[in-house]
Formats: sequence, structure tokens, C-alpha cells
Amino acid sequence: MNITTSRWARLTALTLCLVSAPLLMAPAASADDDWSYRWSNGFKLESPEKDFSLKFGGRIQADYTFVDADSVLGALEDGFELRRARLFFSGTIYERIELKAQYDFAGGDASAKDLYIGVKNDWGTVRFGHYKEYFSLEELTSSKYITFLERSLPVQAFAPSRNSGIGFHGKKGDKMNWGLGAFYDADDFGESTSEDNVNITGRIAFRPLWEDKGARMFHIGLSVTQKEREGALRFRARPEAHLSGRFVDTGNLAADSATLYDLELATVQSSFWASAEYISADVDAPTLGDPTFDGYYMQLGYFLTGEHRRYKTSSGGFDRLKPKENFGKGGGKGAWELAFRYSSLDLNDGPISGGEQDDWSLGLNWYPNPATRLMINYIHAEVDRVGEADFFLVRWQVDF
Repeated sequence: MNITTSRWARLTALTLCLVSAPLLMAPAASADDDWSYRWSNGFKLESPEKDFSLKFGGRIQADYTFVDADSVLGALEDGFELRRARLFFSGTIYERIELKAQYDFAGGDASAKDLYIGVKNDWGTVRFGHYKEYFSLEELTSSKYITFLERSLPVQAFAPSRNSGIGFHGKKGDKMNWGLGAFYDADDFGESTSEDNVNITGRIAFRPLWEDKGARMFHIGLSVTQKEREGALRFRARPEAHLSGRFVDTGNLAADSATLYDLELATVQSSFWASAEYISADVDAPTLGDPTFDGYYMQLGYFLTGEHRRYKTSSGGFDRLKPKENFGKGGGKGAWELAFRYSSLDLNDGPISGGEQDDWSLGLNWYPNPATRLMINYIHAEVDRVGEADFFLVRWQVDF
């Protein structure tokens, strides 16, 4: 059996186990016990007492990219890709045990995204496995709900995203949520074999203003991660267009550790919303003069059809938009959103010349219904003392 076949076999076995586990562990149902089957942007199965639940879903994101760039930035061409093609199972067993398995097939292989088991208590949840570290408002907002096709320059460069480890998180009402964990750097299959590459990551998010279920909201967040390293550390980013190469890149740095800080601000005021983050990376690399890199973004949006951007208090990130009127139902037109973003990234310090880049982005989003979105982005990228590039991006997205 070759490696690819073996991986598919493991994936199939894992999926079958996850699907059957809640049902196998549940007590036998009597004639009066009717499990509920319903559709809520995904298929849900739930026991009468809600002690057992299972959800199946996924997402498809189909992207078109058109580019015009200075030749010095490399050979960039128009193209199409399936940016994400994911399937997941998640559920709860005996009310207190959570599980999730999510795989992405867009790259031609089944790469692990979320693979974890958690224990829920009144004060929070302890989670074991492969999932996102507690860092960055934009990173912790699902790719289904971010405003632009790609995350901003500094979030790409600095946010640790998914790794394998243990963490605990919780919230206090609608006003505050927090998380803290220890993670090994892991590959696309959730595997880590380097005990020297460890991240200690924590985040706290506070909402001094929370009214009308988030229609008026103000968010302040702080994330910190301490990266211990044996060998190389690297920071780089694409120009917010996935089919493009990376214009700024530090290359591999001989570093012992790095400390990253992230300050988050966000507000929702009816149909208007705005968010911003500033991230800095202090690198412990004595032979390189202990360089510091940083970046920030500012973005804002407005719903022309009267909706407001929704926020999820359990994760401290933005959530699914629900149009006031679904397209095609009773003459509804769906929801329309205009957005603007400016992001900046500086990877130059001392002997390190990773580059400086600024991006200006305009976005138009149409939400025919809560599960479907058409996204159109224009991005102007400027690489200091190198060149410029313009991108026109289109995405059709459906999630279920």
C-alpha cells in the first residue's frame, strides 16, 4: 500500500469512528425517544435531552485571480483554484465531551485542519489535539466569515494558526472570553516530532460595549505567544492573493525564540463595522542583533441592506452573516456589503532585509443567503523599493 492510499484509509477509518461514536455511546432509544434531524447551515442530529449531538458540514471556495504586476516581482499569471474544499464532523458525547474532525481536500491531499477532543466544564473547556492557537481576531474568525478573500499581511506573517497541543478556554457572559495553551509546531497532518519548537500562547478579549445581541459592540483584545525554537524561524506573507508568490520574506533566521504581541480593536455600530490589529515580533537572535518586525491592518465595512456584522462571544471572533431577506424568496435581494482595508508589514531590521509592503484593498460582498457568498476584491500591493502589483479576485463560496 502506498503512502497516499494509507492516508486515505486512516482518514476513512477515523471518519467512520467519529460519525458512529455518539450513537454507539448513547443509551438505547425507546419508542418515545425521538432524535431530531434538522438543517441549520449544516446537517444536525440531536438526542431529546441534547446530551448527544452530531453535525456534518463543509465548505467550497472557488477563486479566480487576475493580476497585473511589475516583472521584478516575478512571473505572475491569471488563474483559478479551489482555495478550500473541506468536510467536517463535530459533536458532543454525554454533554461534556466535544470532538471535531475537519479535513481540507483542496491541495490534492487530505490535510488535517481541526482534529481534537475536549472536556467541557462550567468554567470552560480543556481541549487536546490539533486546532488554532489563541491568537489574533482575524485568524480566529473562520475563513467562511472573513471580509476579504485572504487575511491581512501581518496576520499571515505572524499568527501561528493551527498547531498540536493542549489548551483551555472559556468566557464570562457576553463581556469577556479567554484562552491559554501550549502547542508543538505541526505539519498538515497534525504531526509534530520536534520537542524544541514549542509555543505558549494566550489571549483575552473584552467587550466594554455589548448591546442588542452585538448590533452595538466594542471589542478590545490582547494576544501573546512565546515561541521557543531550536534552529530556524521565518516570517513571510503573500500580497493577500493566494495564487501569488510572497513578496516579503525574512528567510530562515537562526533564532532561539521570539515573543509576539497582538493588540486588537473592533466595533460594530448597526450597519457599520471596523477592526484593526497591530502585531510585533521580538526575535531572540543574538548573532543577528535581536531584530524586531511588525505590521498592522485597519479595515471597515458597511452593509447597504441594513444588516450588521455578527460576533461570536464564545470564540471572540466574527460570525456568520444572516441577510434580512434571502435572495429569490419573496423577491429578496440578499445582503450587500462594501469594505476597505489597508495593511502594512515591515520585515526589515538590522541585517535582515525581508522587505516592506503596503496593501490597499476594496471589497464587495453579496450574501444571497446565510450559506452562500460572492466576493469581489481589488488589491493594490506596493513593495518598498521593488515594485507594484494589482490583483482582481473573485470567489464563489458555499458552506453547509
